[in-house]
Amino acid sequence: MTKARLISAVKMQALLIPFMWICLLAGGAEQGYAADASPEVTGHTIRLARAVMCESIDGYEPKYIAVAFSINAGRISCYTLFEDVDETTVVDHKWYRKDELVTSKRLTIKPPKWATYSSIQLREEDKGPWRVEIWNAQSRLIKTLRFSVID
Repeated sequence: MTKARLISAVKMQALLIPFMWICLLAGGAEQGYAADASPEVTGHTIRLARAVMCESIDGYEPKYIAVAFSINAGRISCYTLFEDVDETTVVDHKWYRKDELVTSKRLTIKPPKWATYSSIQLREEDKGPWRVEIWNAQSRLIKTLRFSVID
């Protein structure tokens, strides 16, 4: 490899790595989209079209989407939108603080498309790392959303 090609390859790598991180954040953590299909044991399917953490819900739409929330927000919500729902079923939102289960909310979803959410009230001792796991009716993990509660 010539010196010019080596320099060009190094420059390309220097540009490519930040671009890959931006794509990961824009497509995953920041927007919270998930396109995975979750086959049910019965042969029925549901598809998680969107999952985000937010400060509030207005008209079944998430508001103030983030991955870090001030303790002063008072309340935070996990919003999920399911598509291709072919029969009424349930999903669970399992809320963990520092790897300890704090609460689990069972939510009903109905055909053909359904948005739902669960929320928690924030207290001073809730600062730190959190995650919400979204599980289907057959106890299969669909998606994990990670976020932090800060000062």
